[in-house]
Amino acid sequence: MTRNLTRTLVAAALGAFVIGAGAAAPVTDLPAVQKSGGTEYMIGGVGEGQAHAMEKAGKDWPLMVTFAQNDGKRAEFVVDVKAVIRDAKGQEVLKLDKAGPILLADISPGEYSVGATLGGKTLERKVQVKKNASARIEMLWPTGTAH
Repeated sequence: MTRNLTRTLVAAALGAFVIGAGAAAPVTDLPAVQKSGGTEYMIGGVGEGQAHAMEKAGKDWPLMVTFAQNDGKRAEFVVDVKAVIRDAKGQEVLKLDKAGPILLADISPGEYSVGATLGGKTLERKVQVKKNASARIEMLWPTGTAH
């Protein structure tokens, strides 16, 4: 039940940015692909057009992480999140000082843990990335965490 509510809240937050964006966002709305170590990634989603473009592009990336705050009724995207993705052996695959509101990461199939810190509060989620599939997770803090 809580998981479905969480997905609904994040979908509502994404929907708030997508309304009025039209059926198709131009590819130019996507931020540049960046690389850290051997991992390519993309961070963005600020603004209606870019949020829609990132959501659409997320289907082609192995991992999509959405960062938001919610009060149980409404979710709002957050930025400036410290994020780290570790493989099953605990090795850092990607470490970012300023992520959000959406992170797309090109990582190999396997088990990972995603840690994210906002306003001094750290959340951690486990995720299984499968071949030819897109895994999605949400990192949701209580409203007011980002001060």
